[in-house]
Amino acid sequence: MTTREPYTVRASSWASVFDCAFKWEGEHLLGIKKPAGLRAHLGTSIHASTAAYDLAKLEGSALTVDDAAGVFVDSLHKPDREVDYDQDNLDLRTAERIGLTLHTTYCLDIAPQFNYVAVEAKLQPMEIDCGGGTVIRLTGSMDRARVTESFSGQHLISDLKTGSRVISDGVVSIKGRSPQLGTYQLMYEQSEGIATEGAQIIALQTSKTTASGVSKVFDAKRVMVGDENAPGLIEIAAQMFRSGLFPPNPSSHLCSEKYCARWSTCPYHE
Repeated sequence: MTTREPYTVRASSWASVFDCAFKWEGEHLLGIKKPAGLRAHLGTSIHASTAAYDLAKLEGSALTVDDAAGVFVDSLHKPDREVDYDQDNLDLRTAERIGLTLHTTYCLDIAPQFNYVAVEAKLQPMEIDCGGGTVIRLTGSMDRARVTESFSGQHLISDLKTGSRVISDGVVSIKGRSPQLGTYQLMYEQSEGIATEGAQIIALQTSKTTASGVSKVFDAKRVMVGDENAPGLIEIAAQMFRSGLFPPNPSSHLCSEKYCARWSTCPYHE
C-alpha cells in the first residue's frame, strides 16, 4: 500500500481539529489565514517578555523584570505579523497596562515557584505510522511552554496561557488543553529521552481585571494515545485523514466571521 505524504499537525492546532475540522483544513492544509486580534497579540507579547526573563535566569544572565518588560513593549508596538486592531473590544493603551501588570506578576510571584530545566525547547518532529498508508507528523515549538522539575525530580510540561477566560471562579481551566500539552509530552520524550510526569497550565488572565494562577498537574498524554478503554485523538484523527473528510461544526463557539478564515466560502454555517 502506498503511503501518502504525512499529515502535519502542530501541537497548538490539535484542539481545533476536533472543534471544526473544516476550519482546520482551511487554515492548516489549504493555507487560508486570518489576522490575529489585539488580545491574541497581547498574549504573544506577554509570552515573549516572560520567556526572555525565564531564559535569562536559566542561563545565569542578568536581566531584571524591568529589562524584560521592555521586550513586552517592543513586541506589542512592533508586531511581526498582521494584527486586526478592530477585532477585540480592547485598545492599545489598555493592552499595554494589562500586559505590564501580568508580566510583573509572573516574574515576581509565579516564576519563583518553579525549577525550570528548559525554556522554549526545540523539539524534533515525531512521525507516527497509523496504518492504512496514513502517517501523522507531530510538530511544534514549545515557545510558550516550559519544562519544569517536580519535587520528585520528574519533568513536567508547564504551558503559559493567556486570555480573558483562562481562569473561572478562581480556578485555572484545563479544559481542552490536553491535546496540545499531550503532544508536547510525546515530542519532548522522543527528543530528550526523558519521561514526563504530566502537564500543567500557568494562567495569566488578560481581562481588564487581571488574574493569575497555576493548575493542577494532569495526564495530558493519555488523551493523545488512548488506553484500553478508548482510542486516543491521534488514532481518531488518522481515520478522518484517511477518509479525506473534514467535518464542519456550525455549533462551534468559533464559528463566526471574526474567528474563521474560511467563513466567507463555508456553506455550512447558515
